[in-house]
Amino acid sequence: MSQLQDNFGRRFHYLRMSVTDVCNFKCTYCLPDGYRPDGKPKFLDLNEIEHLVSAFSQVGTQKIRITGGEPSLRKDFTDIIRIVNDNDKIKTIATTTNGYRLAKHAQEWYDAGLRRINISVDSLDPKMFYQITGENKFDDVMRGVDAALEAGFERVKINAVLLKGLNDKDLPRFLHWIKHTPIDLRFIELMETGLGHDYFKAHHLAGNDIKLQLEQAGWQFDTPAVDDGPAQNFSHQDYQGRIGLIMPYAKNFCASCNRLRVSAKGKLHLCLFTENGVDLRDLLQTPDQQAELIERLHGQLAQKKQTHFLHDGITGVTQHLASIGG
Repeated sequence: MSQLQDNFGRRFHYLRMSVTDVCNFKCTYCLPDGYRPDGKPKFLDLNEIEHLVSAFSQVGTQKIRITGGEPSLRKDFTDIIRIVNDNDKIKTIATTTNGYRLAKHAQEWYDAGLRRINISVDSLDPKMFYQITGENKFDDVMRGVDAALEAGFERVKINAVLLKGLNDKDLPRFLHWIKHTPIDLRFIELMETGLGHDYFKAHHLAGNDIKLQLEQAGWQFDTPAVDDGPAQNFSHQDYQGRIGLIMPYAKNFCASCNRLRVSAKGKLHLCLFTENGVDLRDLLQTPDQQAELIERLHGQLAQKKQTHFLHDGITGVTQHLASIGG
């Protein structure tokens, strides 16, 4: 099968697969009022997930990140990892988690085939962590980070959304932490969503400001791998950890796009900021639908736009970014 490719020559090796919209945290930049279900949502079941993974693996997908909401809230989360791991065309299996179940399950997930893990830690100050996430679980999450390192994951990343007036003073703490700890620290520039203009205006901090500080302190840019996400990664000879910056407002951010997203209800999103996804679920029911599913994927890639249009003030309506694998 031919590699998924759009009209701008971008090739797609990376799928972010959401398996639930549910989250038990109330992060101010994502879900400030907590999770509120729309009716009784039915998320992709194990068979549908297996068919989805199979189709994407046939069109060049090498990396799958299992996302949410909070993916570990699914009781069959370990089974989902095993399903992805059973497909020998998928070379990298990752997840993004708020870390609240990580201390208990890190080894179990590793044994099932998970190899890379991103853990959201927006502040190393427990009080600020609570203020941002709405949950007093800082110590639990940090025990989870330790458990992930002990389990042997090939890459442990910490995600922190940059928030002016909140965690913007945490950079020295984070740098001190990774000096002797082999983790990847990723700062994510706050993105404006259609429902969060006031929050964005109050708390947006340009990632480029952090980049300049790093360069002045001797951090060196690392050449990205083919299945890397959009982060600009930096390393320093005096530090065991690395730093990644995700800057959606940076020039040519979309030029290296290599990822697609499928929501927990089976909709394909060509961009994080597309308002409407394309339903795939009708073609995830039996193995003999694979050819038609792959044809639909190729057809949709022809519709992918060149950019996310954030610079033009077009932000879509996405607020709960993680619901489509944000």
